[in-house]
Amino acid sequence: LVPGTLAHKIYGRSEVSERHRHRYEFNNKYIEELGRAGLVLSGLSPDGILVEIIEYPKHRWFFGCQFHPEFKSKPMSPHPIFADFIRASIALAREKREGKTVNPDKSVASIEEKNNLGQAKKAAGSCQLELIESR
Repeated sequence: LVPGTLAHKIYGRSEVSERHRHRYEFNNKYIEELGRAGLVLSGLSPDGILVEIIEYPKHRWFFGCQFHPEFKSKPMSPHPIFADFIRASIALAREKREGKTVNPDKSVASIEEKNNLGQAKKAAGSCQLELIESR
């Protein structure tokens, strides 16, 4: 995994092993073009040929993978990718509840006057957030 990427942060290490169950592959002919557009190839196969994980750092949490994290996930022991997605979702809900919203470019801005905090809470699903936080 590339140091400094979301994948590296999620796993906390440089190498991981995941299960695959398909024959799809990232088309390497688009690597340069997508890289210029901001896509980061954060995880490659050990031989460096196959793209396993992609990210778009300009988005708050954009993560795509070729493997199946659900194969290594259990209800009380979620896969690190799922756990981090939930953590990021809760953080976004908190920001919305506090009257802030995060734009796709990660900048934080106050919700405009026409929107009230109650609408932001509803949009963020704060009912579920409060249930999770109370446990």
